[in-house]
Amino acid sequence: MEENTTKQENTENPKVAEEKDIKDNKAWALLSYLGVLVLVPLIGKTDSSFAQFHAKQGLVILGGWVLSWLPFGFVFAVAAIVFSVLGLINVAKGEKKKLPIIGDLAEKINI
Repeated sequence: MEENTTKQENTENPKVAEEKDIKDNKAWALLSYLGVLVLVPLIGKTDSSFAQFHAKQGLVILGGWVLSWLPFGFVFAVAAIVFSVLGLINVAKGEKKKLPIIGDLAEKINI
């Protein structure tokens, strides 16, 4: 009986649900900042707001990697590395923190 009450409280309390989402999907969100692996959480974890938040930012960073192939693209490559590391740190901390510039662009993505 007590177990059912706990389950009910978890589904009704948004903070508990968000904490569970973060805990359950951290590994998926980490893939968001590892190049083309961003497609795994983007397609595979559509039910997780945490994984989707980071996947959208990772998708923008992947665009930076593509731009790094252009002449003088090393600037984009360095930026992509820096933003990827920052994103990985945010995931490890369990935070949905927008990356500078990247976060605003990622919010415009509707998937």
